Amino acid sequence: MTHTSTSASGTELDRHDVGFTVSHYDLTLDYRVATNRLDAVAVVTANATEDLAGISLELASLKVTEVLVNGRRPARWRHQRGLMTVRLAAPLRAHEEFAVTVRYGGKPGPLLGPWGDVGWEELADGVLVAGQPDGAASWFPCHNSPADKAAFRITVTAESLYTVVCNGRLVSRTALSARERWVYEMAQPMSPYLATVQVGRYESFELASGPIRQVVFAPPKLRHAVMDDLARQPQMMDVFRDAFGPYPFVDYTVVVTDDVLEIPVEAQGLSVFGANHLDGTQTWERLVAHELAHQWFGNSLTVASWNEIWLHEGFACYAEWLWSHASGGETAHQQAVAAYARLAELPQDFLIGDPDADHMFDDRLYKRGALALHSLRLTVGEEPFFAVMRAWAAENRHGTVSTQGFIDTAQRMTSTTLGGLFAAWLETEELPPLPSRFAEHT
Repeated sequence: MTHTSTSASGTELDRHDVGFTVSHYDLTLDYRVATNRLDAVAVVTANATEDLAGISLELASLKVTEVLVNGRRPARWRHQRGLMTVRLAAPLRAHEEFAVTVRYGGKPGPLLGPWGDVGWEELADGVLVAGQPDGAASWFPCHNSPADKAAFRITVTAESLYTVVCNGRLVSRTALSARERWVYEMAQPMSPYLATVQVGRYESFELASGPIRQVVFAPPKLRHAVMDDLARQPQMMDVFRDAFGPYPFVDYTVVVTDDVLEIPVEAQGLSVFGANHLDGTQTWERLVAHELAHQWFGNSLTVASWNEIWLHEGFACYAEWLWSHASGGETAHQQAVAAYARLAELPQDFLIGDPDADHMFDDRLYKRGALALHSLRLTVGEEPFFAVMRAWAAENRHGTVSTQGFIDTAQRMTSTTLGGLFAAWLETEELPPLPSRFAEHT
């Protein structure tokens, strides 16, 4: 996908106004690992927000063979250039619920964009789905907007040699001769890009049974290295629950592939790491913290528009610094000072509050977003800062969020005027100074 506009909010990434909102995706996938063959049926249940003569859903290169609307054939449909458009036989009225059934198949693969390959990707022996930001359309028809959250039911049938992991609760697992059917349900609203399918020769083991169950799926040969590197994840969970409030999902799953991955990736209730990230050396523990923090900031609280992605990445980066302090490493303030010094040596040539597509995942956005939060902490003080963080997470649980919403929350909970602080960090290119340090324990 080519992006030519100056802001991520102006690209094809943010398709909000399609005339409906999705309430539920029911995806039934039959997958052959050896041939990378997918045959699937998707039922997309939605509600019209206006009178509709037609419907559009995004789906990439897979071939559509049948489309039904409320069980009937539409007047016509067309699928080209990643967009399926449906002309209805009878118009839908505003507030009317409807269901689109799409039968499709082929050899799924990732979508190539400014951020590399995203979506469905074959591994050496299995599958990884990393959908951020627009990869959902690589494997199912969807309204591919982070703002349109829905419940999901994902059914995958694959060879019985493989374990299938998807978002949510495993509700059934059925043997079918040499194949198995796995059914997962994610009841909490989820953005399409956070939906995932992981297929591999994995064994599972439990890191913690409570208060939040934490499960790992990894190749057997990696078990000991993975257990070493994730040993402190339960403690991490406790630190973040204290800082941000209750964990927003039922449990937390980590999948470790046998392949080397460039970066870990989050999905809702789940994170995926490469064998190179969890190798028994604890080198990448900060990434474990980063992905866990995304369950609050990114998955439960999801930006309505990608140009405000600092609300995901800045918060997850700051969580790394909080974990460093809590685990006996450098304090958040020491981390902030070091990050500031590194940023000061780099060009300041985009706004982190409104990046273009090429800068959405720039490390400068991550670090400057974290510094904006640390500046807020230095300005308002320890207790008010964490009260803001917990209120923000609680009031917007499983919802969509915006920068202005965060500013309003912070302003409501403190007597300090904060408009200038956020404008300096988010709306100007020049790197502002850090506020004076308020306490040694930051």
